[in-house]
Amino acid sequence: MPHEVPESRQLLWLDQAGNSGFEEPSAPPHFFVMTAESPCPYLPGQWERKLVAELHGPSAREQHAHLSRAGFRRSHYYAYRPSCRACQACVPVRIAIDRFQHSKSQRRIWRRNADLRASIRRPQATREQYELFRCYLASRHHDGEMATMSLDDYQRMVEETAVPTAVIEFRDEEGHLMAACLADWLDDGLSAVYSFFRPDMPARSFGTYCVLWLAEECRRRGLPYLYLGYWIANSPKMAYKGRFRALEAFGPTGWRDASAPT
Repeated sequence: MPHEVPESRQLLWLDQAGNSGFEEPSAPPHFFVMTAESPCPYLPGQWERKLVAELHGPSAREQHAHLSRAGFRRSHYYAYRPSCRACQACVPVRIAIDRFQHSKSQRRIWRRNADLRASIRRPQATREQYELFRCYLASRHHDGEMATMSLDDYQRMVEETAVPTAVIEFRDEEGHLMAACLADWLDDGLSAVYSFFRPDMPARSFGTYCVLWLAEECRRRGLPYLYLGYWIANSPKMAYKGRFRALEAFGPTGWRDASAPT
């Protein structure tokens, strides 16, 4: 059943159980629905459900920014966040750019990929991107729900957006596509929606490099935050996010420091 936020008040925070707090309106009202439970793709034996809001109309960008600051993520025309009954493992995280510095291993990754050239492109899917995307999924997430995505599915993932979105392509000196990242522009930063890359070159650490590049792009543009989505400490697929310095995590009292050790 939809959860309607009264028009006289605005969502300030939501915890994993769906409890909420409100403030006086500073953005358009949000209307929420709770999804049915389904098996968790990250933690065996757990069940997930999500709180979802549609992003639409001329206020979509403002809605998205407001919800991102409350720990939501975007997929297609929707913003969502986990609201699971028996688990609170998914923690929204972001990097505070003014405090962010590369670790020693990240500095090596940055230098190792100095040959890459990044280009910021419109959210328009290409077959070249899809072939890389399919190769990445077959290697890293062959048992996931995205593994069977067709070219049309990929096109919808990239192009169905009601907010400012870009595809950042990373190419080597010969012009070969090595990695790509779908990202949203927010008024206070960038949100990394999805990254994929050549899986046969693990020494390059393309996934980490994409995050480092986005952080430096935020710094270059004077944007204070890079939103990384959900950190799941006990999931090997998601735990890498905890290795970034200047990390902040969102909870019932707002954003707090959750930095990796220096």
